[in-house]
Amino acid sequence: MTAPAQPRLALLDRDGTIIIDRGYLADPSGIAFAPGALAGLRLLRDAGFTLALVTNQSGIARGYFDEATLAAIHRRLEALLAAEGLHLGAVYHCPHGPDDGCACRKPAPGLLTAAMRDLGFAPDEAVMIGDSCGDMAAAAAAGIEGIRIGPGAAPDFLDAAQRAIGHFARRRAA
Repeated sequence: MTAPAQPRLALLDRDGTIIIDRGYLADPSGIAFAPGALAGLRLLRDAGFTLALVTNQSGIARGYFDEATLAAIHRRLEALLAAEGLHLGAVYHCPHGPDDGCACRKPAPGLLTAAMRDLGFAPDEAVMIGDSCGDMAAAAAAGIEGIRIGPGAAPDFLDAAQRAIGHFARRRAA
C-alpha cells in the first residue's frame, strides 16, 4: 500500500503565465492561453494539485476597467478551463496600483498567504508559478517555492509544472 500524496497547492500568476499578457486585458474575448499552459495545468491536476490564481490587476486602480469587467474576464477564463476539464480552486486579485502600499499586491505576500489560509494549505505544501521577479519575491516572502517562467528559467508553463511536481518529489525522497 502506498502512502497518500501530500496535499499540494499551485499558486498561479495570470498574465504571462497561464494566459498571454495583453497589457491590462479589459475584454474577456482577449484571453489566449500561454504556451504549455493547458498541458501544464492538466499535469498539475493529474498530480493532485489544487490550482489557485493570484494576480495583480492594477488596471482597476488606473481606471482601465472595473471589478465587474475583471469578474467577467475571470468567469470566461474559468469557463475555458472547465471546457478542458480544469478547475481553479479560487481566484485572488489585487486591484491596487503599485504606489498604493497595500499588503496584497505582489511582491507582497498577501494574495499568496490568503489563498493558502482559505484553501487550507501550509507553505511547505505550496508552490508559486509566475513570470516576474515580483511573483518570485512574493513566493519567498510567503515562505514557498517560486518557479519562474522566462529567460534563464522555465521556458514555458509545461516545464514550470514539471518543476513544481519535481520539487515535491525531491522533498518526499529526502
